[in-house]
Amino acid sequence: MLEVGWFSTKLLLKGKLLRNPGYFARETAIGVAIGFLSLVGLHQMGLDLWLAIALSSTLTGSLMPYLLKDVKMQ
Repeated sequence: MLEVGWFSTKLLLKGKLLRNPGYFARETAIGVAIGFLSLVGLHQMGLDLWLAIALSSTLTGSLMPYLLKDVKMQ
C-alpha cells in the first residue's frame, strides 16, 4: 500500500499523474476554503472547538468527492 502511494506521489511531483493539474488545484483550494470558513464560522457561533472541527471535517470530506469528480488521470 505504501509503495502505491509512493509511486503516485512521484508521478504527481513529476507532473505525469494528472491531465489538468490546474483544475485539481482550483477544486482542492475551493474545498479547503469552504472547510476553513466553516470551521471558523462554527467556532465563532459558540461551538466548542472539537465539535467545530468534527463538523467542518465532515462537511469538507463529503464535499471533496463532488468537487473532484471530473479529475482525469493520465
